[in-house]
Amino acid sequence: MTARSLDMAASSAIVAGRKPRDDEIDVYGLTHPGKVRKSNQDHFVLGSLRKRMDIMLTSLPSANQLTLEDERLAFLAMVADGVGGSAKGGEASRLALEQVTQYVAQSTRVYYGADANETTFMNTLEEAALQIHADLLERGTQNPELRGMATTLTVFLAVWPWIYLLQVGDSRYYVYREGKLNQITRDQTMAQDLVEQGVLTRSDAMNSRWAHVLSSAIGGPQAAPVVTRIRSDWHIVHLLCSDGLTKEVSDDRIREKLATMTSAKQVCEDLLQEALDAGGSDNITIIAGRAIPKDPV
Repeated sequence: MTARSLDMAASSAIVAGRKPRDDEIDVYGLTHPGKVRKSNQDHFVLGSLRKRMDIMLTSLPSANQLTLEDERLAFLAMVADGVGGSAKGGEASRLALEQVTQYVAQSTRVYYGADANETTFMNTLEEAALQIHADLLERGTQNPELRGMATTLTVFLAVWPWIYLLQVGDSRYYVYREGKLNQITRDQTMAQDLVEQGVLTRSDAMNSRWAHVLSSAIGGPQAAPVVTRIRSDWHIVHLLCSDGLTKEVSDDRIREKLATMTSAKQVCEDLLQEALDAGGSDNITIIAGRAIPKDPV
Protein backbone atom coordinates (compact mmCIF):
# COMPACT_ATOMS: atom_id res chain seq x y z
CA MET A 1 0.00 0.00 0.00
CA THR A 2 1.37 3.43 -0.95
CA ALA A 3 1.75 6.25 1.55
CA ARG A 4 -1.18 8.08 -0.12
CA SER A 5 -3.48 5.06 0.00
CA LEU A 6 -2.44 4.42 3.62
CA ASP A 7 -3.37 8.00 4.51
CA MET A 8 -6.72 7.59 2.77
CA ALA A 9 -7.37 4.35 4.64
CA ALA A 10 -6.46 6.00 7.91
CA SER A 11 -8.75 8.95 7.23
CA SER A 12 -11.62 6.64 6.36
CA ALA A 13 -11.09 4.55 9.49
CA ILE A 14 -10.89 7.63 11.68
CA VAL A 15 -14.04 9.16 10.23
CA ALA A 16 -15.89 5.89 10.74
CA GLY A 17 -14.47 5.61 14.25
CA ARG A 18 -14.17 1.87 13.90
CA LYS A 19 -12.12 -0.36 16.17
CA PRO A 20 -8.83 -1.59 14.67
CA ARG A 21 -8.92 -5.18 13.47
CA ASP A 22 -6.45 -7.69 14.85
CA ASP A 23 -4.40 -7.56 11.65
CA GLU A 24 -4.12 -3.77 11.99
CA ILE A 25 -2.44 -3.86 15.41
CA ASP A 26 1.35 -3.63 15.47
CA VAL A 27 2.54 -4.40 19.00
CA TYR A 28 5.63 -5.89 20.62
CA GLY A 29 7.16 -6.25 24.06
CA LEU A 30 10.48 -7.36 25.52
CA THR A 31 12.34 -7.50 28.80
CA HIS A 32 16.08 -7.67 29.56
CA PRO A 33 18.08 -7.94 32.81
CA GLY A 34 20.38 -5.09 31.79
CA LYS A 35 24.15 -5.11 32.25
CA VAL A 36 24.39 -4.84 36.04
CA ARG A 37 21.63 -6.89 37.69
CA LYS A 38 22.15 -10.64 38.04
CA SER A 39 18.48 -11.42 37.55
CA ASN A 40 15.45 -9.85 35.90
CA GLN A 41 12.73 -8.79 38.35
CA ASP A 42 10.58 -7.21 35.60
CA HIS A 43 7.61 -8.94 34.01
CA PHE A 44 5.20 -7.90 31.27
CA VAL A 45 2.00 -9.16 29.67
CA LEU A 46 0.42 -8.53 26.27
CA GLY A 47 -2.97 -10.02 25.57
CA SER A 48 -6.45 -9.78 24.09
CA LEU A 49 -9.69 -10.46 25.89
CA ARG A 50 -12.13 -12.15 23.53
CA LYS A 51 -15.66 -13.44 23.30
CA ARG A 52 -16.58 -16.64 21.52
CA MET A 53 -19.39 -19.16 21.19
CA ASP A 54 -18.76 -22.71 20.04
CA ILE A 55 -21.75 -24.83 19.02
CA MET A 56 -21.45 -28.15 20.87
CA LEU A 57 -24.55 -29.89 19.56
CA THR A 58 -27.42 -28.93 17.27
CA SER A 59 -29.87 -30.35 14.73
CA LEU A 60 -29.38 -27.38 12.43
CA PRO A 61 -27.66 -28.26 9.14
CA SER A 62 -25.48 -25.14 8.97
CA ALA A 63 -24.19 -24.91 12.52
CA ASN A 64 -20.94 -23.33 11.38
CA GLN A 65 -22.89 -20.19 10.47
CA LEU A 66 -23.96 -19.80 14.10
CA THR A 67 -20.49 -19.69 15.56
CA LEU A 68 -19.60 -16.18 16.71
CA GLU A 69 -16.36 -14.73 15.49
CA ASP A 70 -13.61 -14.62 18.09
CA GLU A 71 -14.05 -10.87 18.52
CA ARG A 72 -11.57 -8.85 20.56
CA LEU A 73 -13.27 -7.12 23.46
CA ALA A 74 -10.21 -5.40 24.85
CA PHE A 75 -6.44 -5.22 24.51
CA LEU A 76 -4.25 -5.52 27.58
CA ALA A 77 -0.64 -4.50 28.22
CA MET A 78 1.05 -4.52 31.63
CA VAL A 79 4.47 -3.84 33.10
CA ALA A 80 5.54 -4.71 36.65
CA ASP A 81 8.96 -3.90 38.07
CA GLY A 82 9.84 -5.89 41.21
CA VAL A 83 11.18 -3.80 44.08
CA GLY A 84 14.29 -4.60 46.06
CA GLY A 85 16.55 -6.34 43.58
CA SER A 86 15.98 -9.75 45.17
CA ALA A 87 14.00 -12.85 44.31
CA LYS A 88 11.14 -11.31 46.28
CA GLY A 89 10.85 -8.53 43.72
CA GLY A 90 10.51 -10.98 40.85
CA GLU A 91 7.93 -12.98 42.78
CA ALA A 92 5.94 -9.83 43.53
CA SER A 93 5.86 -8.65 39.92
CA ARG A 94 4.88 -12.13 38.70
CA LEU A 95 2.08 -12.52 41.21
CA ALA A 96 0.75 -9.02 40.53
CA LEU A 97 0.48 -9.61 36.79
CA GLU A 98 -1.07 -13.04 37.20
CA GLN A 99 -3.72 -11.72 39.56
CA VAL A 100 -4.52 -8.52 37.70
CA THR A 101 -5.01 -10.52 34.49
CA GLN A 102 -7.82 -12.43 36.18
CA TYR A 103 -9.40 -9.26 37.58
CA VAL A 104 -9.25 -7.50 34.22
CA ALA A 105 -10.81 -10.44 32.38
CA GLN A 106 -13.72 -10.57 34.81
CA SER A 107 -14.31 -6.82 35.03
CA THR A 108 -14.09 -6.28 31.27
CA ARG A 109 -16.72 -8.93 30.62
CA VAL A 110 -18.96 -7.20 33.16
CA TYR A 111 -18.26 -3.86 31.44
CA TYR A 112 -19.42 -5.25 28.11
CA GLY A 113 -22.19 -7.45 29.37
CA ALA A 114 -23.88 -4.99 31.71
CA ASP A 115 -22.84 -1.75 29.99
CA ALA A 116 -21.46 -0.52 33.29
CA ASN A 117 -20.54 3.14 33.39
CA GLU A 118 -16.90 4.14 33.29
CA THR A 119 -16.83 5.25 36.93
CA THR A 120 -17.88 1.80 38.12
CA PHE A 121 -15.31 0.17 35.85
CA MET A 122 -12.53 2.48 37.04
CA ASN A 123 -13.45 1.79 40.66
CA THR A 124 -13.27 -1.93 39.93
CA LEU A 125 -9.72 -1.58 38.60
CA GLU A 126 -8.68 0.43 41.65
CA GLU A 127 -10.19 -2.16 43.97
CA ALA A 128 -8.35 -4.89 42.09
CA ALA A 129 -5.02 -3.17 42.71
CA LEU A 130 -5.78 -2.76 46.40
CA GLN A 131 -6.80 -6.41 46.68
CA ILE A 132 -3.57 -7.55 45.04
CA HIS A 133 -1.67 -5.25 47.41
CA ALA A 134 -3.44 -6.87 50.39
CA ASP A 135 -2.72 -10.36 49.00
CA LEU A 136 1.02 -9.65 48.74
CA LEU A 137 1.09 -8.33 52.29
CA GLU A 138 -0.73 -11.44 53.50
CA ARG A 139 1.74 -13.73 51.71
CA GLY A 140 4.57 -11.90 53.45
CA THR A 141 2.88 -12.41 56.80
CA GLN A 142 2.47 -16.14 56.19
CA ASN A 143 5.94 -16.69 54.71
CA PRO A 144 8.85 -14.70 56.22
CA GLU A 145 10.93 -15.35 53.08
CA LEU A 146 8.43 -13.28 51.07
CA ARG A 147 8.12 -10.47 53.59
CA GLY A 148 8.85 -7.10 52.01
CA MET A 149 8.17 -8.15 48.42
CA ALA A 150 6.72 -5.34 46.33
CA THR A 151 6.29 -4.20 42.74
CA THR A 152 5.25 -1.37 40.50
CA LEU A 153 2.19 -1.97 38.33
CA THR A 154 1.20 -0.16 35.15
CA VAL A 155 -1.84 -1.53 33.35
CA PHE A 156 -3.03 -0.40 29.91
CA LEU A 157 -6.49 -1.62 28.97
CA ALA A 158 -7.87 -0.56 25.59
CA VAL A 159 -11.65 -0.89 25.32
CA TRP A 160 -12.20 0.96 22.07
CA PRO A 161 -12.36 3.93 21.87
CA TRP A 162 -11.17 4.32 25.47
CA ILE A 163 -7.94 3.52 27.27
CA TYR A 164 -8.04 2.76 30.99
CA LEU A 165 -4.78 3.15 32.89
CA LEU A 166 -4.02 1.73 36.30
CA GLN A 167 -0.84 3.11 37.86
CA VAL A 168 1.09 2.17 41.01
CA GLY A 169 4.78 3.08 41.21
CA ASP A 170 7.04 4.56 38.54
CA SER A 171 6.80 2.35 35.48
CA ARG A 172 5.47 4.64 32.77
CA TYR A 173 2.94 4.98 29.98
CA TYR A 174 3.64 7.47 27.18
CA VAL A 175 1.62 8.66 24.22
CA TYR A 176 3.43 9.71 21.05
CA ARG A 177 1.22 11.67 18.65
CA GLU A 178 2.06 13.98 15.77
CA GLY A 179 5.66 14.54 16.84
CA LYS A 180 4.94 15.05 20.54
CA LEU A 181 5.70 12.67 23.40
CA ASN A 182 3.60 12.97 26.56
CA GLN A 183 4.02 11.03 29.78
CA ILE A 184 0.47 10.18 30.86
CA THR A 185 1.20 8.37 34.12
CA ARG A 186 2.62 10.14 37.15
CA ASP A 187 5.75 8.72 38.82
CA GLN A 188 4.84 7.75 42.37
CA THR A 189 8.27 8.53 43.81
CA MET A 190 9.58 10.61 46.69
CA ALA A 191 11.36 12.83 44.16
CA GLN A 192 8.15 13.62 42.29
CA ASP A 193 6.39 14.36 45.58
CA LEU A 194 9.16 16.80 46.54
CA VAL A 195 8.95 18.52 43.15
CA GLU A 196 5.20 18.98 43.51
CA GLN A 197 5.67 20.32 47.05
CA GLY A 198 8.17 22.88 45.75
CA VAL A 199 11.04 21.46 47.82
CA LEU A 200 13.18 20.44 44.83
CA THR A 201 13.40 21.50 41.20
CA ARG A 202 12.77 18.78 38.64
CA SER A 203 16.42 18.67 37.58
CA ASP A 204 17.61 18.45 41.20
CA ALA A 205 15.05 15.79 41.99
CA MET A 206 16.11 13.55 39.12
CA ASN A 207 19.69 13.60 40.41
CA SER A 208 18.75 13.11 44.05
CA ARG A 209 18.70 9.91 46.09
CA TRP A 210 14.90 10.14 46.07
CA ALA A 211 14.61 9.78 42.30
CA HIS A 212 13.77 6.08 42.38
CA VAL A 213 12.44 5.73 45.92
CA LEU A 214 8.80 4.74 45.53
CA SER A 215 6.11 6.49 47.54
CA SER A 216 3.58 3.87 46.38
CA ALA A 217 3.99 0.21 45.42
CA ILE A 218 1.96 -2.99 45.36
CA GLY A 219 3.05 -4.81 48.52
CA GLY A 220 4.96 -1.81 49.85
CA PRO A 221 4.25 0.34 52.93
CA GLN A 222 1.64 2.21 50.90
CA ALA A 223 -0.26 1.54 47.67
CA ALA A 224 -2.14 4.44 46.11
CA PRO A 225 -3.51 3.20 42.77
CA VAL A 226 -4.53 5.84 40.26
CA VAL A 227 -6.98 4.98 37.47
CA THR A 228 -7.46 7.33 34.54
CA ARG A 229 -9.28 7.19 31.23
CA ILE A 230 -8.20 8.77 27.95
CA ARG A 231 -9.58 8.55 24.45
CA SER A 232 -7.66 6.53 21.89
CA ASP A 233 -7.36 7.13 18.16
CA TRP A 234 -5.50 5.85 15.13
CA HIS A 235 -2.70 8.43 15.37
CA ILE A 236 -1.26 7.30 18.71
CA VAL A 237 1.86 5.26 19.37
CA HIS A 238 1.64 3.75 22.85
CA LEU A 239 4.70 3.05 25.00
CA LEU A 240 4.91 1.31 28.38
CA CYS A 241 8.22 0.81 30.13
CA SER A 242 9.94 0.16 33.43
CA ASP A 243 12.39 2.73 34.79
CA GLY A 244 15.26 0.67 33.42
CA LEU A 245 14.60 2.49 30.15
CA THR A 246 13.94 5.98 31.50
CA LYS A 247 16.96 5.94 33.83
CA GLU A 248 19.18 5.67 30.78
CA VAL A 249 17.27 7.20 27.85
CA SER A 250 15.85 10.72 27.86
CA ASP A 251 12.32 11.58 26.77
CA ASP A 252 13.76 13.51 23.82
CA ARG A 253 15.63 10.44 22.64
CA ILE A 254 12.56 8.23 23.12
CA ARG A 255 10.56 10.71 21.03
CA GLU A 256 13.19 10.62 18.27
CA LYS A 257 13.06 6.83 18.15
CA LEU A 258 9.27 6.74 18.02
CA ALA A 259 9.24 9.35 15.27
CA THR A 260 11.25 7.07 13.00
CA MET A 261 9.81 3.69 13.99
CA THR A 262 9.15 1.18 11.24
CA SER A 263 7.56 -1.43 13.51
CA ALA A 264 6.83 -2.02 17.18
CA LYS A 265 9.47 -4.74 17.30
CA GLN A 266 12.11 -2.50 15.74
CA VAL A 267 11.50 0.42 18.08
CA CYS A 268 11.49 -1.79 21.19
CA GLU A 269 14.79 -3.34 20.17
CA ASP A 270 16.31 0.04 19.34
CA LEU A 271 15.24 1.56 22.66
CA LEU A 272 16.60 -1.46 24.51
CA GLN A 273 19.95 -1.06 22.78
CA GLU A 274 19.99 2.65 23.68
CA ALA A 275 19.47 1.77 27.34
CA LEU A 276 22.18 -0.91 27.26
CA ASP A 277 24.64 1.39 25.51
CA ALA A 278 23.99 4.01 28.20
CA GLY A 279 24.91 1.58 30.97
CA GLY A 280 21.97 -0.79 31.41
CA SER A 281 22.02 -0.25 35.17
CA ASP A 282 18.63 -1.87 35.80
CA ASN A 283 16.19 -4.38 34.34
CA ILE A 284 14.57 -3.00 31.18
CA THR A 285 11.06 -3.70 29.94
CA ILE A 286 9.46 -2.02 26.93
CA ILE A 287 6.10 -2.42 25.17
CA ALA A 288 5.22 -0.41 22.04
CA GLY A 289 2.05 -0.54 19.99
CA ARG A 290 0.05 1.28 17.35
CA ALA A 291 -2.83 0.74 14.93
CA ILE A 292 -2.14 0.77 11.19
CA PRO A 293 -5.22 0.83 8.91
CA LYS A 294 -4.79 -1.56 5.99
CA ASP A 295 -7.82 -0.59 3.92
CA PRO A 296 -10.74 1.83 3.96
CA VAL A 297 -13.81 0.99 5.98
